[in-house]
Amino acid sequence: VQLQASGGGLVQPGGSLRLSCAASGFTLDNYDIGWFRQAPGKEHEGVSCISKQDRTTYYADSVKGRFTISRDNAKNTVYLQMNSLKPEDTAVYYCATSVLDDVCTKIDSPRSSGYFGSFGQGTQVTVSS
Repeated sequence: VQLQASGGGLVQPGGSLRLSCAASGFTLDNYDIGWFRQAPGKEHEGVSCISKQDRTTYYADSVKGRFTISRDNAKNTVYLQMNSLKPEDTAVYYCATSVLDDVCTKIDSPRSSGYFGSFGQGTQVTVSS
């Protein structure tokens, strides 16, 4: 059971990136999937979540209107499209799974990462001119 986030890189302010979260050894469709980020010296911050049942999406206020989460069950992959990137979006981004009910509604709450597991290797996003 492994998650792998990819697609990060260096981008100028206002630019875009698309992150991918691929699973091996299990099916992502059985889980709510959350994206988190961690900047140096800070705790994990919940960014976005997509539910397994009806694919309802949730976003932290800091990224609402700029980021879009989606899932492609055929490819067993979840994506995070990030537009209008800002320097404060700089962090390592991780994806994670949860089987708890209504967990996506908690994505913007403090320590929301505690409701998720199977954090895989993250991908670095750096927004700088």
